[in-house]
Amino acid sequence: MAKRKLQRFEEMKGMDHVIQPSMDDIKNDAFHLKGKWRKEFFKNENPLILELGCGKGEYSVGMGLKYPERNFLGIDIKGARIWRGAKDVEENEMQNVGFIRTKIDFISHFFDQNEVDEIWLTFSDPQKEKPRKRLTGPLFIERYRKFLKPGGVIHLKTDSDLLYEFTMDEIEKQGYTLLDHSEDVYGSYIDQLDDDWKEIMSIRTHYEKLFSEKGHVIKYCRFQIN
Repeated sequence: MAKRKLQRFEEMKGMDHVIQPSMDDIKNDAFHLKGKWRKEFFKNENPLILELGCGKGEYSVGMGLKYPERNFLGIDIKGARIWRGAKDVEENEMQNVGFIRTKIDFISHFFDQNEVDEIWLTFSDPQKEKPRKRLTGPLFIERYRKFLKPGGVIHLKTDSDLLYEFTMDEIEKQGYTLLDHSEDVYGSYIDQLDDDWKEIMSIRTHYEKLFSEKGHVIKYCRFQIN
């Protein structure tokens, strides 16, 4: 297993669509693509959507296939997981999907003001013992403000009652704009969606499949912070 991981890490070094920033880039706030993702990485002016904690990148790849006119970046620290999504991008010859291997804690170092259109949080760690580190909490929301466009949207899809309820409370407490929500995505909610949204909501990550098999109910909300 360890040998296979090392092989995958080595393989990713040769993938142009996988970026692995150095700590010097982060410490010096000198990341070369900050403010230049469209021009230098994707080579277009299309909207940019992030999937934070992307795991194997199921949403980045799935939405990238559906929306070739949009750009997607999956971000995760786990290289072995990113490798799977990166291989899918290669095999499908996709030009609109990339990955960054880094901690979400450093997210504001990689994007400039108003550079990002949307954020997806797909099955984020609910951080039961560390509420400060929840990706919909004030600490991270303030980081997103630095690069999310005015009117930009944040999506949360989760099996965690704790994270969902925390997020809904934060939306009300902080005065964010709630656009949509469901406590049971695959109940009656999904049948009310148009075909495009139904397809998006039906993308299932590796962890969602595991959680669903255990009987966990999947929840979703969509909101704006500015």
